[in-house]
Amino acid sequence: MPLLLLVTAVWAFSFSLIGVYLSGQVDAWFSVWIRIALATLVFLPFLRLKNVSFQLAVKLMLIGAIQLGVMYGFYYQSFLYLSVPAVLLFTVLTPMYVTLFNDLMDKHLNRQFFITAFLATIGAIAIRYQHIDGNFIRGLLMVQGANISFALGQVAYKRLVEKQVAHIPQKSFFGWFFIGALITASIGYLLWGHSDKLPHTTEQWSILIYLGVIASGWGYFAFNKGATQVNVGALAIINNLLIPAGILVNLVIWNHNADILRLSIGGIIIVMALIVNQRLSKRFARA
Repeated sequence: MPLLLLVTAVWAFSFSLIGVYLSGQVDAWFSVWIRIALATLVFLPFLRLKNVSFQLAVKLMLIGAIQLGVMYGFYYQSFLYLSVPAVLLFTVLTPMYVTLFNDLMDKHLNRQFFITAFLATIGAIAIRYQHIDGNFIRGLLMVQGANISFALGQVAYKRLVEKQVAHIPQKSFFGWFFIGALITASIGYLLWGHSDKLPHTTEQWSILIYLGVIASGWGYFAFNKGATQVNVGALAIINNLLIPAGILVNLVIWNHNADILRLSIGGIIIVMALIVNQRLSKRFARA
């Protein structure tokens, strides 16, 4: 849990950095590509080819392609049909997908995880609910595609590591995850990128380097590693802790307007969900 909370704190800054300094100024697909490329370079030196079979490398690449590459593809397309508040609202469904995918793979419905994910979703909705424009149906499908991709990647990585490579240091094979994502991002940039909107200031390049090396490189490694250290209920809740954390950072540093009452209520509900999850975990363990 501490590792996931640390990543949440780092990612909370990423939202504002992208929104304030990159959004609308730097091509979105180039931002995605350079972030993933830098993250890949960080982990290439740690790759140990003898520790990973060809089949396992392919699985890791597919997970990276889905969790990062496909997710970003859906996510950025959703902004063509939805306002930013609407996109943020619909991302609160991610923990529901995390629990449901895990249940599907286990071939049963785990009520404990579903209850805690549902509570966390209510808390995030309480924070981010705003009016949705008329194009929300198509945009909703795009956001759900992003949510599903991110959730599926989390669950697939967690289960793959726990069942097949728990004895191998994760940094020695995580580079395959980014290679898969990089292939997807490269295709996306070649098809939909705009070379006339590349970074043109030192500030923009510095932010992209930080996002690539720290937020994407270390961040996704630490998040996925942390996912293997907690149960699925806690993992689902952590997904929605990003929302109040991102709002808090934005409010304190960049002085953007935020509904403090709604933030407080939603944050309390999410914390309650975490407490409920821990207590239910102990009860089921005793049973």
